[in-house]
Amino acid sequence: MLAAAHAASAGQDHAGGCLYVLATPIGNLADMGLRALHLLQTADVLACEDTRHSQSLLRNYGLDKPASAWLAVHQHNEASAAEHVILRLQQGQRVVYLSDAGTPAISDPGARLVALVQAAGLRVMPIPGASSVTTVLSASGCAGDGQFVFLGFLPSKSSERQTAVQAMAAEPRAQVFLEAPHRIEAVAKDLAVLGERQLTVGRELTKQFEEVGLMPANALVSWLNASPPRSKGEFALVLHPLVQEKQDLLEAERVLDLLLTELPTKSAVRLAAQISGAPRNRLYELALQKKPED
Repeated sequence: MLAAAHAASAGQDHAGGCLYVLATPIGNLADMGLRALHLLQTADVLACEDTRHSQSLLRNYGLDKPASAWLAVHQHNEASAAEHVILRLQQGQRVVYLSDAGTPAISDPGARLVALVQAAGLRVMPIPGASSVTTVLSASGCAGDGQFVFLGFLPSKSSERQTAVQAMAAEPRAQVFLEAPHRIEAVAKDLAVLGERQLTVGRELTKQFEEVGLMPANALVSWLNASPPRSKGEFALVLHPLVQEKQDLLEAERVLDLLLTELPTKSAVRLAAQISGAPRNRLYELALQKKPED
């Protein structure tokens, strides 16, 4: 495997004095790229989130780096550790940064390190590979237009998370977000307000017990309850785009809300229907929920 990695990478110069931001598997060890293996073996310094975890990862590929090659760079020391990385780069060394799993600097440490290295006038090169974001999107079938919003992890506080879900309801594009097993049940209850809007759920992606499910957002609670082990996995989820009819109705409701502040109900409904093209009866029902009939 290592010989193949070196042969495949021989045509590209991986110069020193450069920070290589390297993606690692999100679960399946077979997803490590050949160029990544080449750089892991030839790197002068391996900067990583957890040195013990990364050392164990490399041993799976027959790689063993000396203790002097390892540098811990995590969310608690990212700024100070960046100084050591920059010094090594200025000495012409080849530095590889890897997070515990997936592509670094995306809802993971690494972004601050990259920014500081760039600010020092030094090179940064990405070594692409596994990412839970693109993995779940590819299985959702809803991002063919290339438009989506990445939300990272939703807020941990219940009130803040519910506010975030309300904002998600108004966003017409696909939305990707991540969740940990200890919060997925609470998140599922909050997502129920999204009703029939479609949700792709990726659980334990690329791992032995991975699952990908498609369901209405208000069915996630029952999906989790159907099999107790489901709540124990790492999650990547996609809230599908609003269908055009619902997008149009949201815009019509926005217009109606503005008109209701200035006009009697019937006049506001009539004008909102003319402006938006939405059915007058539907707008009238919405208006009665918002403002008693004049």
